[in-house]
Amino acid sequence: MSFIYLSIAIIAEVIATSALKASNGFSILWPAIATIIGYAIALFFLSLTMKTIPMGIAYAIWSGAGIILISTVGLLVYKQQLDIPALIGLGFMIVGIIIINVFSKSTEL
Repeated sequence: MSFIYLSIAIIAEVIATSALKASNGFSILWPAIATIIGYAIALFFLSLTMKTIPMGIAYAIWSGAGIILISTVGLLVYKQQLDIPALIGLGFMIVGIIIINVFSKSTEL
């Protein structure tokens, strides 16, 4: 269940961050409300994840995957460009998340 909770936390964080951009500095009501609710859901499910997965590992996966996904949303939805160094950095994050999940015994329950 821990990785399901972590996945929900990641998705909620990406939705909340996307809504934060759409809220235009909390000046548009519905995206601002979605931001608050999304971050609350994300933090709740991240806290459930941390019951069984070490804090550093859970946070590394949550933040890394969130950065990768929100960068993709920025690129596709908001037409924000990523330069080569940004893409290389995101690639390193993907490799890091894979290494943690495939090789680390810290994620075992």
